[in-house]
Amino acid sequence: MWGRPLSTVVLIGVIALVSWPLLGSRGALLFLCLMLLGLLLHHLRNLSLLYRWLQDPQSQTMPMGSGAWEYLSSHMLRMLKRQRETESRLSEALSRFQLAGAALPDAVVILDSTDRIEWCNPKAEDYFGLDNQRDRGQQITYILRQPQFVEHLSSNQAGEPLVLKISRPAGEMVLAVQQVPYGDSRKLILGRDITRWERLETTRRDFVANVSHELRTPLTVVGGFLETLDDMDPPDPEMSKRAIELMRQQTSRMTRLVEDLLTLSRLESTQNPLREEDVNVPEMLRALHQDAQVLSAGRHRIRVVLESTDWLKGNTEELRSAFGNLISNAVRYTPENGEIEMRWGLRDAHLTFAVRDTGIGIEPQHIDRLTERFYRVDRSRSRETGGTGLGLAIVKHVLNRHQARLDIQSMPGSGSTFSVVFPETRRLAAGRTPAEKVSA
Repeated sequence: MWGRPLSTVVLIGVIALVSWPLLGSRGALLFLCLMLLGLLLHHLRNLSLLYRWLQDPQSQTMPMGSGAWEYLSSHMLRMLKRQRETESRLSEALSRFQLAGAALPDAVVILDSTDRIEWCNPKAEDYFGLDNQRDRGQQITYILRQPQFVEHLSSNQAGEPLVLKISRPAGEMVLAVQQVPYGDSRKLILGRDITRWERLETTRRDFVANVSHELRTPLTVVGGFLETLDDMDPPDPEMSKRAIELMRQQTSRMTRLVEDLLTLSRLESTQNPLREEDVNVPEMLRALHQDAQVLSAGRHRIRVVLESTDWLKGNTEELRSAFGNLISNAVRYTPENGEIEMRWGLRDAHLTFAVRDTGIGIEPQHIDRLTERFYRVDRSRSRETGGTGLGLAIVKHVLNRHQARLDIQSMPGSGSTFSVVFPETRRLAAGRTPAEKVSA
């Protein structure tokens, strides 16, 4: 670096000394001054070009100069090339990080040392209502103002998740929010959607509580009568007969409950795929009509209307269970001398099974929840009729496995109509016949 400038100065001095005898002392000194001035101007010019290039290096080519300046320019070009390569690698790494962050199934927010947003991924935008471009540099507590979150953020409790409920137009979302310190006083805010798990946990707790409640009553009745029979001395035949009958009824109720629970478990299992066959629905409804007559014991007028002889592609036992639950519900909740009609035919080009009754009807606020496990409109009446509270839940799962839907139309005091609508893909056409009626 120093060799070229020094050699140039030495060369000028040597030339001045050689010219001394020819030009004299004054001429040689003047020549030396002019050469040094030219060298200085040369350096000033190159320095000026370099300075102008440094003001905006992207808009023009770097000046190469000559001599020492050429060496300096070459060295700077190598440094600039390495810097650009480093910037390119860092940019690629940042892009990969952002792509990886965007692909994460959880929300990620990067905060600086003062809890200002540096970056967030699309899930964070969706969960927390952030905008990666608009909200950069904003305090996150200005946007997420829930007191629990503000307190959790200020506590610096790393590893301790916070369950946060956020209201959204589509419904309430439950998030598990966790903060992770990293780097120089920075933080990662991670958010995971646990709405489904919270619902499953709530369902599990309700399920255990309901099953325990449903089993406790008959077990209490059976246990009480057993103690009564054990204490009777001498035994009272009439009392014993009545106690045994009531215990038989409660045992039957527990058996139906366990059977329905096992049915639900089988329907929900992913290891139990639907075994399809050709289902003769008209013949099935004739058999269900006979079962309904036995259950009714002559207290109702029951009829079957067959408007179609078409069959279905599905599982016979599951469909029989679903249809049977709808029919038994109609019998249980229809007063004496009421009418019950089972209808099989086409509605809007879809095969439909419908059960219409003249029963007590259902208020509108209950209809959407009827297929929930153990949901009862009137608990006391449900127990009087012998229902387990699982019949419509079984119907819902069977219909889901057959891609069918349940349509409920009901008004208090005006009866109800439960319709099962099957997709066109389930239909097995067997020709049309005039409407056939089977009455009782």
